[in-house]
Amino acid sequence: MKRAMMVAALAVAACAVPVHADAEPASCSPSGAHPRPVVLVHGTWVDGPDTWSTLAPQLGAEGYCVFTLEYGYRADPGSNLLQTYGGDDIAASSRELATFVDDVRARTGAEQVDIVGHSQGGVVARQYLKFDGGAGAVHTLVTLGATNHGTTFSAGQLIGSLAEQFGLPVGEVAAAAVGPSFVQQMVGSNFLGALNADGDTVPGVAYTVIATRSDTVSTPPENTFLTAGPGASVDNVWVQDGCPQNTATHMELTSDPRAVWMIQRGLDRSYADRVPSPC
Repeated sequence: MKRAMMVAALAVAACAVPVHADAEPASCSPSGAHPRPVVLVHGTWVDGPDTWSTLAPQLGAEGYCVFTLEYGYRADPGSNLLQTYGGDDIAASSRELATFVDDVRARTGAEQVDIVGHSQGGVVARQYLKFDGGAGAVHTLVTLGATNHGTTFSAGQLIGSLAEQFGLPVGEVAAAAVGPSFVQQMVGSNFLGALNADGDTVPGVAYTVIATRSDTVSTPPENTFLTAGPGASVDNVWVQDGCPQNTATHMELTSDPRAVWMIQRGLDRSYADRVPSPC
């Protein structure tokens, strides 16, 4: 049985200090160059330390305070047979993120944080921004292959729809096996309809949306892109922009050198002036 739902990993300079799952986020003093802590939010059925093993130390080396959230673990085996993280109802995971960010802000003294969300993590962050008080607490959101407008899971959704036409409750089975977030991320879900109603963004937040043409999980990959509403800015980018030979997959968006460069540019525009983009 896994322990609690939160893990905070603190990276200072090149050093990452893990905090146990039953602990609160560690303290950290943000630098003048990077006054906002960065909260990393993993995707579905994965954990934080593995997801961010490349990015967290690199951000730490740049002087960021970095915190890693683990969320969405359902202890009830009847609704999470595989006992995975990121399987819970996305609205519940958003509330976990809200509590975590409040703790990070209190412990660092920062007024705002920046968030990097991979896959479902981007959607959890957007739910937090829109419905759980995150708009004033978040300056920048960077998403990586996020299922912002739903995914077909590379035709898996089509197969599931056909099965349900023959009386097989695929959605119910999936929700019982891994939790409801799987179904909530499908194209046309009621959850995404509510999240995207009245626009993709909230005022005052800078969004960087990173996608890869080699994505076979968040499909079609262009569904991740957002449209800027009033008071928000959106930079929709492919990792193949300027580097067409890049083959980063969905999971590699957290570690591919070009994707990581784009993340750092999204967090700090001056990064692109100091560090040439890899290809």
